[in-house]
Amino acid sequence: MSERPARAILAEARHRPWSLPERPWVMRQQWHELLFAHWPLPVETMAALVPPGLALDTYEGQAWVGVVPFRMAGVRPRITTAVPWLSAFPELNVRTYVSAQGKPGVFFFSLDAANPVAVWLARSLFYLPYFTARMRCLRDGDTITYSSIRTQRHAPAATLIASYRPTAPAYFATPGSLEHWLTERYCLYAVNRHGALFRGEIHHPQWALQPAEAELHLNTMARASGIILPETAPLLHYAGRQEVLVWPLQRVTKTKEM
Repeated sequence: MSERPARAILAEARHRPWSLPERPWVMRQQWHELLFAHWPLPVETMAALVPPGLALDTYEGQAWVGVVPFRMAGVRPRITTAVPWLSAFPELNVRTYVSAQGKPGVFFFSLDAANPVAVWLARSLFYLPYFTARMRCLRDGDTITYSSIRTQRHAPAATLIASYRPTAPAYFATPGSLEHWLTERYCLYAVNRHGALFRGEIHHPQWALQPAEAELHLNTMARASGIILPETAPLLHYAGRQEVLVWPLQRVTKTKEM
């Protein structure tokens, strides 16, 4: 499917929890073949891992951690076109859910990507904890076979070997439901090396989710960030495609005294 005009993406905004940013967006992306794998964790465990200035977001008193493998495509700044060697690559994140100043969002413990240039740019421009990795994302029918082995020097080892697939037709999550709370997030939070907190706004159409099944043959992604996942099976959702617009970071808190 080809890239839709940005104005068409921006026109789908009734589902957002707050208005679109007034400033121009600066980057667009496509996310393909996502698996949302989520585990519940105690609030006291996760609260200790969230940076100052962020409040841990919970659903019915429970914190959640997600491991989300997918494939990026069409990654490009607003004023340029996509180029094959930079704009398409697998990506994998470990995340939890937070809020600041009344805006719920996502906090990333790690993001692994198969493109060193993209890793460098994301670390430099968005203060996100990206790591280089050797990755593969293959599709056979409805089944996605995914592997990621972190290769970043001096970084904790982290591996995901998995296969996953959707098991039922797509649907839109009901507002107030757990799957809606986990996925309908329209900003991220990041901290720079001086301890200053930033918010990055994003926009996309409402998620078309599908129930999923997965075989997680090896998963040390959360452990690399000091998070021990429970033995229980994860909550799984699949999404085939999403189109995303990204805004530049805005500062939320002042820099800490050094």
